Amino acid sequence: MPRSPRPAPSWALLLRLLALLRPPRLGEACSCAPAHPQQHVCHSALAIRAKISSEKVVPASADPADPQKMIRYEIKQIKMFKGFEKVNDIQYIYTPFDSSLCGVKLEANSQKQYLLTGQILSDGKVFVHLCNYIEPWENLSLLQRESLNHHYHLNCGCQITTCYTVPCTISAPNECLWTDWLLERKLYGYQAQHYLVPGTLAPQEGVC
Repeated sequence: MPRSPRPAPSWALLLRLLALLRPPRLGEACSCAPAHPQQHVCHSALAIRAKISSEKVVPASADPADPQKMIRYEIKQIKMFKGFEKVNDIQYIYTPFDSSLCGVKLEANSQKQYLLTGQILSDGKVFVHLCNYIEPWENLSLLQRESLNHHYHLNCGCQITTCYTVPCTISAPNECLWTDWLLERKLYGYQAQHYLVPGTLAPQEGVC
């Protein structure tokens, strides 16, 4: 049965949720569950290519007693890959000012372009943080750039499981193993950059 759509959260709620991501003994650190780039795109409400024009620190809410701050990045949108049904041209994106809440630091007033994935909040604002997939465009492989147009979206039914130790096994026909960490000791290795994960893998083919 298809899931009913969930209402987009406010950024005040997202800030509280991000605070819960902090590990118990590392209160000043941001912690995110690993995800393959395809998963990031599938689970995000928005994916765009953009340049950062400027940045400004703004209040997180209209409540003067609220100490939380946000960074508002003014962007130049180059291309939208996902999110057409919710927003059109995007002028600003927002991220927590506090790095412990997974705030993203981006280069403004430069020629650098980024792939940005994130959420669209109930008020229409675009919210990004370190648990999203945010990469300089020049770091993406040709396959990743091409997959943003169609292939990632068409294969969102695939369950991608991160493999940390051997043996690694799959448990469902639509599951495949992501072994970059096991083989290269980094998440975004060769498989993340050069493999597309089909949504209809047979069990014996369950490798990204």
